[in-house]
Amino acid sequence: MADPTPSPPDRKPRQRSHFNNWITAIGCVIALGSLFSFALLAWMDFSQHQKNPYLGIFTYLVAPAFLFAGIFLVFFGAWAQRRWAIKHALTKPDKWRLDFNDPRQRRILAGFGVGAVVFLLLSVFGSYKTYQYSESVEFCGMVCHKAMEPEFVTYQRGSHARVDCVECHIGDGAEWFFKAKINGAHQLISYSLDNYKRPIETPLANLRPAQEICERCHWPEKFHGNVEMNFQHFLSDKKNTPYTARMLMHVNKSAPGSPPGGIHWHVNKDEKVEYYAVDEKRQEIPWMRVTNLVTGTARVFRTLDYTETPPPDKIRVMDCMDCHNRPAHSFPTANDAVERSMRDGGLSRLLPGIKRVAVDALTKASDHPDKKARDIAAELLAKTYPDPMLADEIAAAAVEIERIFSVTLFPLRKADWRVYPNNIGHKDWAGCFRCHDNQHRTETGDMVRSSDCNSCHTILAQGDGPAMQTLSAKGLDFIHPDGPYDDTLTCNDCHNGQNQ
Repeated sequence: MADPTPSPPDRKPRQRSHFNNWITAIGCVIALGSLFSFALLAWMDFSQHQKNPYLGIFTYLVAPAFLFAGIFLVFFGAWAQRRWAIKHALTKPDKWRLDFNDPRQRRILAGFGVGAVVFLLLSVFGSYKTYQYSESVEFCGMVCHKAMEPEFVTYQRGSHARVDCVECHIGDGAEWFFKAKINGAHQLISYSLDNYKRPIETPLANLRPAQEICERCHWPEKFHGNVEMNFQHFLSDKKNTPYTARMLMHVNKSAPGSPPGGIHWHVNKDEKVEYYAVDEKRQEIPWMRVTNLVTGTARVFRTLDYTETPPPDKIRVMDCMDCHNRPAHSFPTANDAVERSMRDGGLSRLLPGIKRVAVDALTKASDHPDKKARDIAAELLAKTYPDPMLADEIAAAAVEIERIFSVTLFPLRKADWRVYPNNIGHKDWAGCFRCHDNQHRTETGDMVRSSDCNSCHTILAQGDGPAMQTLSAKGLDFIHPDGPYDDTLTCNDCHNGQNQ
């Protein structure tokens, strides 16, 4: 007897999702890993008190790029699977589809799952380590800016050696971050094409204002007072005679709350100092203007031979960088580098007149980059000191001169103190005397404050031996160690870093 129960109608098999494929699975893992990385980096960016500008690259550019790449693979896999299924519907529609019923695919899927977990963990760990590395000086000085070896070397021995490059060159904020990255892209192209300028030109036109960088640590409200400094030198005589000048620098002569005075008067809140330089290195200043921000009055000083009106767009407001123009990349003169070595015992003072000989060897080596500095130094030393009893000192001196040369002069980059003026002081470069030269006057004949030796510092003691045992509270008149000098000249008219 037949079964009267009607058979259920045939059900149409459920269509499989086109997102069920290996390409989409790989895209999901990449997107998930980048999402984890983005979350970690964003948390670091918002929680860190001291911002790392390079962190923005990885947080808002690199991580999202991988995220969008993963999302693209997700939808590309679905599109590719659908296209394959349409073209091969009757033969093999499941080209990349995941099939959990297939033992082989289950094994592959298990391995894929383990790899995905490892990938996610490595993404988070790698993001954190990348963040740490991007903060390092090596990242700036050796990876991104390999061409700037002299700047990296001078930075390492400077007073800002523990301040990360990005804190001064970029700082906080998106605006300067993007400016730095655009400028960095231009530098990268120049470096890749090997057409960057040698030496690197300074001052930098796109440097961030000093008030936004320097004053994060050196804030104007802090009272400085006088700063004691000792300048230890050696004369260029056969005895290598020591000569020391101990003095008080009048950084801020006024008490807190009283009218500003001293060297830092130039950037006080009540006065604005502006100037116009005719050269790119800002060494020749024929015009300047001082505006009292309280009363609104202004005084214009100019040299006698400058009667023009400076272009408004070339007038610069004076800030920290006009005097402290080499705060982290100071190139010592050959003379200063040799004197430091003599103080530290690197160059033997038993060699008569070694200072002058060593300076000559350094400058000659810089003019012949195809020769080794040690060979040039050894040849000059042997000619100067023929006494065989000094053979050991001569050999040691040649090695030391080569060491000084390697960290002071960079002939392949054409970089040394001669092309990078240092405006602190006035010995080897004009510095203060760019304005305080007794040549700048107003229309009524008022002159910029005199540049006598006790204007900015008080000499407490000078000379050597017994002369350094007694300090003068009132200050001493400067005594030139080589005898009287022409007071119409400035220091840098004779001193130039090698002619001492």
